[in-house]
Amino acid sequence: MPDAISLAGKTVLITGASSGIGWATALAFAAKGANVVVTARREERLRELCELIVSRGGKAVYVAGDASTEATAQGCVALAVKQFGRLDILINNAGAGNYRDLVDTSVEEYDALMNSNMKSSFLFARYAAPGMIAQKSGEILFISSVAGLQGCAGESVYSASKFAQIGFAQSLDAELRKHNIKVGTICPGGVKTEFAVGHGRTEEGVKDSYMMEPSEVADTIVFACSQPPNARILQMTVRHMGGAVK
Repeated sequence: MPDAISLAGKTVLITGASSGIGWATALAFAAKGANVVVTARREERLRELCELIVSRGGKAVYVAGDASTEATAQGCVALAVKQFGRLDILINNAGAGNYRDLVDTSVEEYDALMNSNMKSSFLFARYAAPGMIAQKSGEILFISSVAGLQGCAGESVYSASKFAQIGFAQSLDAELRKHNIKVGTICPGGVKTEFAVGHGRTEEGVKDSYMMEPSEVADTIVFACSQPPNARILQMTVRHMGGAVK
């Protein structure tokens, strides 16, 4: 039976890394010996994360910026190559949530969700892919949601953005597999993060829920990126063991 690949020395780029799943995923990859490039808007949080990784013997650099802008995507990929020589893994984790009924959703809120969740996914994949094609290897993983598998009331725009990520990933798999590039999605249920707090969730509700810890999802992401060379995970759903809360 083929062994899982080693992540030591691999370079991974993680978007939305200033908290939650992105933060935990950066720590998880660094613990496996990967070189880590992280990005988000909150520079002080990124600096804290990189200092933590370095204090544990790892290697990490950051780019502060909005993941839905072209300059941030270009800058992150360029930094990965400059600092570590190549980019092996892209984790498209940046995203936002806003749980509202359709008639209460503004055009501005629609644009913000689609930019954060889908446009960022496009931009980072767009600028990571050429280098991966040239080196004939790589992995692009999208952190979608169970809301990208089944729509729910009050989540129409959020679900639309997450369904879009899955369709985008499926098409990229067909397009990039001939270049030895793996593409897949992870679809978590609820996670105990600041995600959507104030936009349909409350801090108390998240804290008291059965939702997963970010580290539990991070371990799944690392597992997906550790598959043997001839195996790829196209789509994986991760749910908690508790009650009705997603």
